[in-house]
Amino acid sequence: YFNKDILAKAGIDADNPPKTWAEIWAAARKIKESGAADCGYTTTWPTWIHLENFAAWNNQQYATLQNGLEGTDIDLTINTPVFVKHWQDLADLGKEGVFRYGGRTSEAKQIFLAGECGLFTESSGGLGDIVKSGMNYGTSALPYEDGAAGAPQNTIPGGASLWVMGGHTDEDYKGVARFFAFLSETDIQVYLHQKSGYLPVTLAAYQATRDSGFYEKNPGREQPILQMMGKPPTDNSKGVRAINLPQLRDIQNEEFEAMMNGQQDAQTALDKAVERGDAAIQQALGQ
Repeated sequence: YFNKDILAKAGIDADNPPKTWAEIWAAARKIKESGAADCGYTTTWPTWIHLENFAAWNNQQYATLQNGLEGTDIDLTINTPVFVKHWQDLADLGKEGVFRYGGRTSEAKQIFLAGECGLFTESSGGLGDIVKSGMNYGTSALPYEDGAAGAPQNTIPGGASLWVMGGHTDEDYKGVARFFAFLSETDIQVYLHQKSGYLPVTLAAYQATRDSGFYEKNPGREQPILQMMGKPPTDNSKGVRAINLPQLRDIQNEEFEAMMNGQQDAQTALDKAVERGDAAIQQALGQ
């Protein structure tokens, strides 16, 4: 996401937004140095965006065994040079005040909505708040690492899930089934997709939205879908499965924050994230 008014003040063409991370960093510095905003760039969900999706979008391995899709006894591989360079860029930009760290989840959204930063990475599901804010905003594809073989590849979905637990009556489950059927109706999925920014969960809803002309009237709204469906996935971009992924994210967040606080460089942060993460995986597997 980008604030068009801030980009204009910084002399950046909002109709041709940055496509690579190097271009994002240059634009962010220009925003800061020109005084168009207090900071150039901020992000929500650092581990999801700057590790999991960074890996998939740049066709980089996150973990062995096809990122855990072929088995549970995996080793993390997120301390290779492409990841280290990206994290070190964030650390360096943080020291310059060009990048502002907002928090582990969606806290940074308020920084962007307040007009404090001009560039912002967030889930497509965060669009509703930006629309409600009245900001003159634009959207573009997730930036990719220039020079990464196969980039850009495809991103991977995230977001909330609905779970059905055991221990209820047959009548309860009939009600649950009716509710799920209702949520899956094409008209309902079209409404939720268009109003919230979340992706439609059925191809029928996507096709109905396309046929309605919604994407032509709302440029950029189809981009998240095209990011995920534009190319056949590779072994590196099908997703991430780990027996304890939330715990791994906590470890990664801790090391990221220590890096942003100047306590370690990116190589050390990611080496420790791999070492601690691998140990946590083995413990979760009972080994």
